[in-house]
Amino acid sequence: MPTQTEKGQTFRALHERDGAFIIPNPWDIGTARLLAHLGFEALATTSAGYAFSAGQRDNTIKREEMLAHVGAIVTATDLPVSADLQNGFGHAPEIVAETIRLAAATGLAGGSIEDATAQPGNPIYEHEYAVERVRAAAEVVRALPFAFTLTARAENYLHGRPDLKDTIKRLQAFQEAGADVLYAPGLLSKDDIAAVVSSVDRPVNVVMGLQGVQLSLADLSAIGVRRVSVGSALSRAALGAFLRAAGEMREHGTFGFADEAVSYREISGMFPA
Repeated sequence: MPTQTEKGQTFRALHERDGAFIIPNPWDIGTARLLAHLGFEALATTSAGYAFSAGQRDNTIKREEMLAHVGAIVTATDLPVSADLQNGFGHAPEIVAETIRLAAATGLAGGSIEDATAQPGNPIYEHEYAVERVRAAAEVVRALPFAFTLTARAENYLHGRPDLKDTIKRLQAFQEAGADVLYAPGLLSKDDIAAVVSSVDRPVNVVMGLQGVQLSLADLSAIGVRRVSVGSALSRAALGAFLRAAGEMREHGTFGFADEAVSYREISGMFPA
């Protein structure tokens, strides 16, 4: 298995080559191994996907449990893994810094910190405080003995604040604070994504798998995006199939869903003996 140093270097190099790469989001060891089997080059965890698998809502998983989860994903494959670390599991920059230290100790190649507060009445941190939190994370990252790719997320669009100007201002400030990758989840139009990419000089991550968005990897590469994730979309696709199958049984007493299921032999063959 590659060392953490090797994984960190591999992950950093993916952001430096021409074109965008897809970093899909498993939610457990099994899905991590399946994505590795299919030939993806890196993985990213999903806080929502993991929460759903645990029977909880997003943003309800505690830090200790999340770190154990991402550590399990790290050990499941040889691929570099970046973790969704939400808002760092606390407001203060010192808590964010400690979260990054603990996360790096699990073997991760990277992780993200967002500027969402997890408080419904005040969903986004004030600009300067958000920057201070990213700076605290970056200071920890720079002191690590291996490459750890820090992603800073501006969450306006996920919280009913479609303010492109403020989003760009935040991403530019996160860049200056030391973030390696910039990310504004929820952007829906090619023009808005292009505006973000052209306004910063760090690699930009874009999330796909959103309803109504029909941009391809080639489209995103053409406007300068470097990394494409899918957040909880794969987990929700799986849960959608599960709910349709369960609904068929409950409502009709039939089992046609099994015709579309992957065979036992095929899925077994994708896992190590």
